[in-house]
Amino acid sequence: MTVFDELGVDAPVREIAQKAGVGIGTIYRHFPQRSDLIVAIVQKEVDACADASVMLAGTLPPAEALAQWMQRLVELIATKRGLAAALHSGASAYQALPDYFLKRLTPALQMLLEAAVSAGVIRGDIDASELLMASTRLAMPAAEGDMAQARRMVSLLVDGLRFGATISDGTMK
Repeated sequence: MTVFDELGVDAPVREIAQKAGVGIGTIYRHFPQRSDLIVAIVQKEVDACADASVMLAGTLPPAEALAQWMQRLVELIATKRGLAAALHSGASAYQALPDYFLKRLTPALQMLLEAAVSAGVIRGDIDASELLMASTRLAMPAAEGDMAQARRMVSLLVDGLRFGATISDGTMK
């Protein structure tokens, strides 16, 4: 994964094998096509991001857990340089990735949103799938190397979720 993080999805297989401490044959035995390797790495990183929501929710106040998870999403997007081109290449191996992304991350985000709404720290009319798509789009500069801009933009979005938040007694914050 480190090689993909540094060089994007077009990283040479020889370099991937070297970093992993294995031969090229081992890589090709487990991942006959480059696309198989890319799919496995993307799925592993999406899973780690989804799983982070549970850990954050269990250790931080709801607003902070949501904000930190959204920044974790920026990191996920940042490591996917070149993935957009691969996804649009028409290769059948990539067809399931967008659905995988949504199916794993939407429930994770939904859980964080519900906790934040219950705590009265964000507004209650947020759709998790829409927020996920908006956040992903705002995080795209990270994939192009501008992590700071992506972090700022996603932070602004999260701050905006607080507008109109109501405490459990119905009063506005």
